[in-house]
Amino acid sequence: MSGEFVFGWHAVEAVLKREPERLQQVWIQTGRQDKRVKSITDTLDSLGVKWKVVHRKELDERVSGVHQGVVAAVSESREWTEDDLLAQLAASDKPPFLLVLDGVTDPHNLGACMRTADAVGVQAVIVPKDKSASLTPVARKVACGAAETVPFVRVTNLARFLRSLQDQGVWLIGTAGEADATLYQADFKGPVALVMGAEGKGMRRLTREHCDQLINIPMLGQVDSLNVSVATGVCLYEALRQRLG
Repeated sequence: MSGEFVFGWHAVEAVLKREPERLQQVWIQTGRQDKRVKSITDTLDSLGVKWKVVHRKELDERVSGVHQGVVAAVSESREWTEDDLLAQLAASDKPPFLLVLDGVTDPHNLGACMRTADAVGVQAVIVPKDKSASLTPVARKVACGAAETVPFVRVTNLARFLRSLQDQGVWLIGTAGEADATLYQADFKGPVALVMGAEGKGMRRLTREHCDQLINIPMLGQVDSLNVSVATGVCLYEALRQRLG
């Protein structure tokens, strides 16, 4: 058996619903006999996917994290390339709505950003291949299924890719604490990519220089910054509010 593990009910159900062909085997913790388990096992049986009831210790040994009593072995997911995304954007009749994460290294933060991205209709999440979290089992679990719905694109040269987006008419809005304009002065209604920096350090210099506009999130209390996943959520929902209006 080769590939990776997915764990947590939302994550496993997302694979079962959207990419069932990736499932190789599923392990469920003993003692679970509710409707949710029966629904999943019935579907697994119909697909011919092996599943087994095991003690919690076996699940703990397979994955590191809160598995919620279910672990699935899956084949590796298809990795989106830069060309894949650019081709999709060129062919789509919808204005691009993208999220760029520059150097977010915590898989929990990545998973939380993916979850919000799915909720607001972001078409893809873009990260650099170096110094950035990947879609680990932990990130997938936190994403609650969003890792199976939102294209995740790892690019070799982020600055170059940002230029490619600009060539397709995408407006790049980056967040920076020292920016003069606030989030609520930005225009998110057209083709846009929100660029978020790393935890604590913010965007790298080249990333910042490629942004068309820099904005800040107003902070009125004693705390001078937000966790990157929280800040991403604040910005994406302001963008959604504008795009729905």
